[in-house]
Amino acid sequence: MAFVTGWGIAGAAGWADGVLWGAGAAFAAGVVLAVVRLARGRRPAAVVLGLLGVVAASLVVIYTGRAADFFLIQIASNVASALFWVTSIAVRWPLLGVIVGFVLGQRTRWRADPDLMRGYSRASWVWVAQYLVRLAIFIPLYRADQVIALGIARALTWVPVVACIALSWPVMRTALPEDHPGIRYPRARSGGNAHDR
Repeated sequence: MAFVTGWGIAGAAGWADGVLWGAGAAFAAGVVLAVVRLARGRRPAAVVLGLLGVVAASLVVIYTGRAADFFLIQIASNVASALFWVTSIAVRWPLLGVIVGFVLGQRTRWRADPDLMRGYSRASWVWVAQYLVRLAIFIPLYRADQVIALGIARALTWVPVVACIALSWPVMRTALPEDHPGIRYPRARSGGNAHDR
């Protein structure tokens, strides 16, 4: 949003090099956010990675001189994320299971439960769909050079994330039999409950 604002103000004022103004605004906003996040106790590595993303996008747009290219890294990361999720499903390590298993402290015990494996695979497709929806919006806007619309779309990426969180459990539940104890208690293939051992 800082990039679009800086670029838009420069364009409206008739200043030269609007992309430089936009990149400068994005970098300044990135630094301020990094300081705020560090002050709130966020991990320095995560803060630095976030700032590096802004710096990389700014360098791309300065190099090309095309404002829409500020969002090129975002588009590429969505492509990579979709492929990563699809690959995780294909190799039977659905990423949603990896994340939830880690959060619940189960490590990889959920993989011994065929029902959970199937459920996490189905629900992971919801996350793949999220990235495909993003790309279906971003790519036409990028090709049409719609910088302001790209900024708005980027600012609203939390919406599909919330939708994925809301849909993941209902989709996953379709793979679990009625007598399944739930995601907290993976069952071994033999039918015994993992939490009983």
